[in-house]
Amino acid sequence: MDKLVIKGGRRLSGSITASGSKNTSLPIIAATLLTGDGAFTLHHIPDLKDIMTFTQLLHHLGAETTFKGNTLHVSSGNVESLQAPYELVKKMRASIYVLGPMLARFGHARVSLPGGCAFGPRPIDLHLMAMEKLGATITIQTGFIEARAKGGKLRGGHIDFPISSVGATGNALMAAVLAKGTTTISNAAAEPEIETLCKFLVAMGATIRGTGTTELEIDGSNSLKAIEFYNVFDRIEAGTLLAAAAITGGEITVNGVEPEQMKNVLKKFIHAGCSIETTKNSITLKSPDKLIATDVTAKPYPAFPTDMQAQWIALMTQADGTSHITDKVYHERFNHIPELNRLGAQIEIHKNQAIVHGPQRLSGTKVMSTDLRASASLVLAGLVAEGTTEVLRVYHLDRGYEKIETKLNSLGADIIREKYNEFE
Repeated sequence: MDKLVIKGGRRLSGSITASGSKNTSLPIIAATLLTGDGAFTLHHIPDLKDIMTFTQLLHHLGAETTFKGNTLHVSSGNVESLQAPYELVKKMRASIYVLGPMLARFGHARVSLPGGCAFGPRPIDLHLMAMEKLGATITIQTGFIEARAKGGKLRGGHIDFPISSVGATGNALMAAVLAKGTTTISNAAAEPEIETLCKFLVAMGATIRGTGTTELEIDGSNSLKAIEFYNVFDRIEAGTLLAAAAITGGEITVNGVEPEQMKNVLKKFIHAGCSIETTKNSITLKSPDKLIATDVTAKPYPAFPTDMQAQWIALMTQADGTSHITDKVYHERFNHIPELNRLGAQIEIHKNQAIVHGPQRLSGTKVMSTDLRASASLVLAGLVAEGTTEVLRVYHLDRGYEKIETKLNSLGADIIREKYNEFE
């Protein structure tokens, strides 16, 4: 197992280019299952564990893939197996994305329930409800979702999500583009990842109205075609890199971004005292002499993203004053807080709110990653902590950050990756 060993106290400076978005890559890779006509060429795909897991899942289904230099080629013409096994699905919940396209193309899909509680903080019930609204019958037995379209073909319907869900919206879109008739989706997620998926499907030949809004209308197509496509940047990685500069008193430029997609995150950096300058495709952040405690509330886009909540808490440990960080998307997403407190932070949790008292002097020690964004928060804390911080179980981090230690080291950090035995 790998760990990151971080020597804190280095000020970050320089420029870096953002990687492609993981959260966009996964649904567009899933969408390649919608047609066996030709081969897809997908550019700017990040080299991540989640991408490797997803391509393994496509291989199991019969697709052919090659991945080199952040370009992924996919051909789904030979897909025959309609079963997504637990051995692969358990590795990441996003594997549920294959449900919609397989059901739309073949009229049948058998997908293992994701690992953990299927109806917990990240429920799949919205995905299943969407398929039922399009005429599918759903049964769950022996750990599998068995979905069948009546008559072998999905039919357009009205899907009204009770809460905004990026995953369920993406699955519904991929199912609807081949359904007979027109589908409407109300309270659809409006995140850039869904907007990009819409653009991808339209380029394939789908008809979608309302892209970028919470009300979508899809006319089902008889067939779709393979395309070449350039993936968008990872706004969460970009925000994490900016936070790394801010927490170390540094100054960096992140290139290859669209600042408009991050405007509410950038506003919070400005409120915290940072200087922000943007161009059409870059963001430059200069940290102030003293960070100012700044409250945030994580909500669906375009608000502050829940995927930046943990990193913001780490940043606020160095801010002057008390800050309140509320998560209205995932109420229990605070597993990183006990580990940050082990480093010397003073953070309390009240229901779905973290109260951070700063600034606090952090001291390096061993900390344990519990999930992807929690890992990022511990790395940020390690960058500013005195002495050496060891972040264990960084396989979580590798799911969503491409060569993160290489990128941070290029900006002046001192991070090495080492193997360790967890039971020693």
